[in-house]
Amino acid sequence: MSDAQAQLPIWKDGSFGADAWVAVSAETELPADPAPILVPLAEFLAEAGRYTARDGDIGVLVGAGEDVHPLVPYLGDLRLIALEFPKFADGRNYSTARLLRERFGYAGELRATGDVLIDQIPLMRRCGIVSFAVKHEPTRRALLAHHSVEVRHYYQPVQSDAEVPAGTRPWARLPAARLPAA
Repeated sequence: MSDAQAQLPIWKDGSFGADAWVAVSAETELPADPAPILVPLAEFLAEAGRYTARDGDIGVLVGAGEDVHPLVPYLGDLRLIALEFPKFADGRNYSTARLLRERFGYAGELRATGDVLIDQIPLMRRCGIVSFAVKHEPTRRALLAHHSVEVRHYYQPVQSDAEVPAGTRPWARLPAARLPAA
């Protein structure tokens, strides 16, 4: 892997790449060209018409713990939803990713930003996150060296044909012969 690629910010599909998204806010001017823009959730909701009327792709940056329910009518307009993970121990946006994919049917790109560590990536992928803004240098080096973490046993099923149906825990079931009498 080249030194140039090692400096690129976004990990997706097994390699680092450039980030084409331009961060905008209420204080910044929108790019004149149809460059893809990334808007904080509150700003997008306050001026959704302004953003959805322009040419170019739209993305929304969702902070940890922010309510995404008001975003549902606009999901078809959004090509990217970036979910912030402000620190390793803050997992609120795992639930947000699951809501967006499973309940709301969001089919665009979900990106993890912030404190993304190598141990979290398999869990984030399982929630539907497909790209990662990785700043943690040991994680960047591990990804460049194709070292990854594998999780072989999950305690909470997700909606996937490869796993047990949601709401069941086959590893916790007793064989019928050992069940208590009713």
